Amino acid sequence: MNLLTGKHIQELQAHTDVVTSVVFSSDGTKLASGSADDTLRLWDVVTGTQITEPLEGHTNEVRSVAFSPDGTKVASGSWDHTLRLWDVATGTQITGPLQGHTCDVTSVVFSPDGTKLASGSCDHTLRLWNVATGTQITEPLQGHTDWVTSVAFSPDGTKLASGSQDHTLRLWNVATSTQITEPLQGHMDCVESVAFSPDGTKLASGSDDHTLRLWNVTTGTQITEPLKGHTDWVRSVAFSPDGTKLASGSDDHTLRLWNVTTGTQITEPLQGHTNCVESVAFSPDGTKLASGSFNHTLRLWDVATGTQITEPLQGHSHMVNSVAFSPDGTKLASGSEDHTLRLWDVATSTQITEPLQGHTHSVASVAFSPDGTKLASGSWDCTLMLWDVATGTQITEPLQGHRNLVQSVAFSPDGTKLASGSWDHTLRLWNVTTGTQITEPLEGHTGQVHSVAFSPDGTKLASGSFDHTLRLWDVATGTQITEPLQGHTNCVESVAFSPDGTKLASGSWDHTLRLWDVVTGTQITEPLQGHTHYVNTVAFSPDGTKLASGSWDHTLRLWNVTTGTQITEPLQGHTDRVISVAFSPDGTKLASSSRDKTIRIWNIATCIQNLCYYRNDKASFFFSHFCRNSILINIIGAAFC
Repeated sequence: MNLLTGKHIQELQAHTDVVTSVVFSSDGTKLASGSADDTLRLWDVVTGTQITEPLEGHTNEVRSVAFSPDGTKVASGSWDHTLRLWDVATGTQITGPLQGHTCDVTSVVFSPDGTKLASGSCDHTLRLWNVATGTQITEPLQGHTDWVTSVAFSPDGTKLASGSQDHTLRLWNVATSTQITEPLQGHMDCVESVAFSPDGTKLASGSDDHTLRLWNVTTGTQITEPLKGHTDWVRSVAFSPDGTKLASGSDDHTLRLWNVTTGTQITEPLQGHTNCVESVAFSPDGTKLASGSFNHTLRLWDVATGTQITEPLQGHSHMVNSVAFSPDGTKLASGSEDHTLRLWDVATSTQITEPLQGHTHSVASVAFSPDGTKLASGSWDCTLMLWDVATGTQITEPLQGHRNLVQSVAFSPDGTKLASGSWDHTLRLWNVTTGTQITEPLEGHTGQVHSVAFSPDGTKLASGSFDHTLRLWDVATGTQITEPLQGHTNCVESVAFSPDGTKLASGSWDHTLRLWDVVTGTQITEPLQGHTHYVNTVAFSPDGTKLASGSWDHTLRLWNVTTGTQITEPLQGHTDRVISVAFSPDGTKLASSSRDKTIRIWNIATCIQNLCYYRNDKASFFFSHFCRNSILINIIGAAFC
């Protein structure tokens, strides 16, 4: 699947919590999803990419989404008790929040002519809204004795159906706001979802009693026996556009397709989700089915075959610690706390190979060899690994020797050597061909080594440490060249040489960056100040005129190396700590990874985010809780090894 659409600003990222609702636009080109992460997202169905930034504004879970019939608007209902109307083209809100419900909004739907909006709530009522003004049209529709879980307009817009936790469905006259029939009874538990058939003669319902039921709208009676097969709650139901099929999603993790005439299943259960299927929707041509799940993913299915059309929109399952471009800029490597590395095609944003597996703990650092054929990784399992980029397989046995976490790796410019920095306070130099150590461990730091970098000519090695210093080493002899470079007042988290090798940059937990003269070991400028939290990562642009930094303050910053001043406003978009930054070889792009589960690629000329990946974060607590305690970190690190 092509996950990049050229010039569009987009974020290739799945929701970070339960996907509660999915719906296609009327032309079938767009998909909207609502999530317990409080956002809506708009997707291009063909490419699987997001059309706009996440639609943010709700202060609690988005439980329901609906497109207007002309596809220009999308409505959302939330547990913050409000509905919101959004402009699809811009992703901005059209009106203020629609307020009136006194409890969570569980369901929203547009009338067929797009002039009205209906909502159901845990306050036991339905409400009808004027889309143009955002005001209520009538008094609340009352009758249910428990939560209203689902609402649906009939195709002609004259009727409204509702399902409730009181086990009943109700049919309403939209013009008069009165009930048309007695409550439709038969379900033995909460009615989670209701849907009209395209011709308006039938009504389908899904229930926590594990069944679906089909109803005659005119008489309010059941048409067939209950549709049985699901082994858990039926969360969502939807008719195909021709009315011959019915789809259902369930807490049993499956979708099912049913023949409306016979009430029998058409295919085997559609399997793939690893958690409850919260929402289902047919594409307008009836060939595709979309599903949203508690496992944070959306999936697209081929209705004819019951198979998935694309892979889920997801990647790493834990924090992305490090990113690196290949020398030709066509590939991106990432290392994660899910113990894997991944290789991505920058043009298409798709993974090139299966995840690179072998480490038994978090992958803290990744680096390409200068010719782009090899990839090195350092891990909290105390080892380094060398990988063949073409095949994704390991080249040698794991490189072992460090007695604690390997935090940083770097290739020498000629690709024959590999340097590693560890929380055992040492650096080590390795022969890439044999995987053996070249020299004795480079010792001198009195704290964990957080970062290593080769000079462009490969004769020097720089390291940054928890002991607040940087050190410069002679690669040939393994000895220190100068006295420790001092000035930082906290851990030196990242170091980088300028392309001409005359300067060294460092980022520190003291919130500053510093520029150093490599020959004299003295600072060139005043500390570069602006970040309001730890500076995790620094990188020079290929021409050496710019310096990029990433911080726990959620921002990246671009600096003029000559003056030490910021070039632009902070680059904002990440919603959590920025862990790693890397320039593309031509200097036009900047990649960043963050604790917010994403990798982002920035256009340097415009400072506009144009690409993101995603991850799921579970285990970043060591830095936030323990990094101020050197002794405790060493104890924990040793336990890992």
